[in-house]
Amino acid sequence: MMTSPIVDRNRCEGKAACAVVCPNDVFELRKLTGEERGALSLRGRLKAWVHGGQQAFTVRAEACSACGLCISACPEGALYFAN
Repeated sequence: MMTSPIVDRNRCEGKAACAVVCPNDVFELRKLTGEERGALSLRGRLKAWVHGGQQAFTVRAEACSACGLCISACPEGALYFAN
């Protein structure tokens, strides 16, 4: 079973480093929905507001080859692999 990248919503600041380095086009940046914003911690909501409410999403997780480039590139440490 392949691993897939998980985005920690309370840490992601939508800086797009993961999307830039991913060779498999796994990530896409988009604005959080109201429901997604509501699920964040207070700190997460503040970070999202400061950064325009945009975050990375794994829209093609099945294409992930688990190379780890995204994890290394993320300045917030908002990515990890799940089994």
